[in-house]
Amino acid sequence: MVMTETGDLIIPLLGTPATVGLARTLADAWMRKWDYFHILDDALLVASELITNAARQTPGKEIRFQLSRDAQGIVIAVWDSGAGVPRAKPLRRLTLEDLDLTEEAFDDNGGWGLHIVQALSARCGATQDPGGGKWIWARLVP
Repeated sequence: MVMTETGDLIIPLLGTPATVGLARTLADAWMRKWDYFHILDDALLVASELITNAARQTPGKEIRFQLSRDAQGIVIAVWDSGAGVPRAKPLRRLTLEDLDLTEEAFDDNGGWGLHIVQALSARCGATQDPGGGKWIWARLVP
């Protein structure tokens, strides 16, 4: 774990489902330290979605989680070594009939996380890293 001079958090993690909980715990501590209680829930949800996507894109490989702040708010960024940039599913109204709620397929109804990130952030996007891979990021404004 690295803490920069400005108090930002940068941490390498392993692309596993357990990584999401660890990153949420760290983000929660930093957000509370910065007194950003009013956007805490949104930030934790955005972090969860971005980390989940990176872990699925590059299972078992290194991912990086960054939480930083500046005069405009906070930036949540996640790096992974995968080549493809995530694309949001076409937006449509969902009903329970659209979901497969059988025990075997219950966890396969995802894919809506980028819409959540877009809805909760002031801006979001993807940036190719010159060293390889990409950063997926979201800016939240208090």
